[in-house]
Order: sequence, then structure tokens, then C-alpha cells
Amino acid sequence: MAIQIFFLIVALITLVSAVMVVVVRRMMHAALWLILSLFGVALLFAMLDSAFFAVVQLIVYIGAIAILVIFAVMLTRRIMDDQNVQTNRNWWVALVAVLIVCAGITFAMLSWSRLQVGPGLPPADNLLSDFGSALVDPSRFSIPFEVASVLLVAALVGAIYVAVERKGGKG
Repeated sequence: MAIQIFFLIVALITLVSAVMVVVVRRMMHAALWLILSLFGVALLFAMLDSAFFAVVQLIVYIGAIAILVIFAVMLTRRIMDDQNVQTNRNWWVALVAVLIVCAGITFAMLSWSRLQVGPGLPPADNLLSDFGSALVDPSRFSIPFEVASVLLVAALVGAIYVAVERKGGKG
């Protein structure tokens, strides 16, 4: 019973912090809420006895990407000082789309006859080695793995581009 209460608390904190990433006006505060949200996801992975994914969540997402976002925000002064309205006038369209997608996913999962609610992954001795070989197998996940690495490099180049102050036009 205690593990379910802990799960609900962690899930609630993760959801609230994810909403705060989108809602807050200051970009630095959004980056800090993002770190809390990613940490909540790492806790959920740890609760599912998936230590590898929990550690990857901590190292890659919190340790690299979120810190990269914070450095890009800190190095770009005009984003830190931006006081303009950060919301879109058509926010309700996005809200309706999100509610429709969530309802569709909920309906699909409730109508799925093979859905099993229980403990996380089935116990297997070589689960991590199977995952590693699936990532590098050309017929399985090699291409998406490489696409993700190219996407991360593109995000790094974009963050550097945003962080570099433009020198043209000023003497």
C-alpha cells in the first residue's frame, strides 16, 4: 500500500512540474521545473525496477540536456530579460487537441484485451544485453538510435547558435 501512495505522490509531482514547464513565464524557471519533471520520471523508472533507465534518465536527460538548456538560457541575456507575453492566443485549440488525444489513448488502452496491469518488466537475466543488442542491430533500432544522436547534436548546435551574441550592426 505504501508503494502505491509513493507512486501517486511521485506521479503527481511529475505531472505538476511538467505542466509548470509549459505555464511559467520565465525560461530559467521552466528549465528548473523540467529538471524536477525528469527527476520524477527517473523515480518512476526506479520504482519499476528498471535501474538502467533510471540512471540513463538522470545522466543523459538531467545531467546533459537540462543542464545544456540552463547554460543556453544563462548565456543568452535577452531571453533572461524577456518580459513579453509567452502564451499563444489560441491555447484552447492545443488544449482541445490534447484532451482528444488523451481520450483516444485511454479508450484504446481500456479496449485492449491483452492489457495486463501488474509489475513492470518480466524478470529476465539478459534483459539489458538484449536491449543493447537491439540498439545496434541494423534490422531493429539502429536507425532510430542514430537519428536520436543526430537530433541531439542538432540541439547542441542550435543552443550554441542561440547563445552566441550577434556582433553585426554594432560598432
